[in-house]
Amino acid sequence: MLRSLRVTSCRAAEETPIRYFEDFVEGQALELGSVGFTEQGIIDFAREFDPQPMHTDPEAARSSIYGGLIASGWQTATGYMRMLVDTVMRDSSSIGSPGIENLRWLKPVRPGDTLRGRFTVLDTKPSRSRPDWGIVRSRGEMLNQQDEVVMQVEAVNFFGRRSDGRV
Repeated sequence: MLRSLRVTSCRAAEETPIRYFEDFVEGQALELGSVGFTEQGIIDFAREFDPQPMHTDPEAARSSIYGGLIASGWQTATGYMRMLVDTVMRDSSSIGSPGIENLRWLKPVRPGDTLRGRFTVLDTKPSRSRPDWGIVRSRGEMLNQQDEVVMQVEAVNFFGRRSDGRV
């Protein structure tokens, strides 16, 4: 139930023209916005996609190693993905991704938490086999209200290159 996520994007579509491969620079960090987690939203998502007791049953969660209800890591990841699409991918020449290299859930996400997303470019390189494509390797992070990283993902994405030669 992604409807249970309240995502606040950092920018409106009209603020930034389309992003091409050449617009991504190593070390560049983009703030993606924030997403809030409620008890009911956590339970609804988990019932549909990850029905484990620490996500669906507040009483069982209290007696677990977590000491209370926590969001599914997949819910955290979908919140990140929504912000990434809204802030970076939607207005870009994104061609897709062959997958992620690493995904870590570092701290539990609890009801009442508000997470903010951050996208950092780790490196870029033109594709050797597809000269009209570029490859961007990135680190995505979700940080809680104490600025603790609760989720980290490293991914590779393909972006179209500018056809007009501008860098």
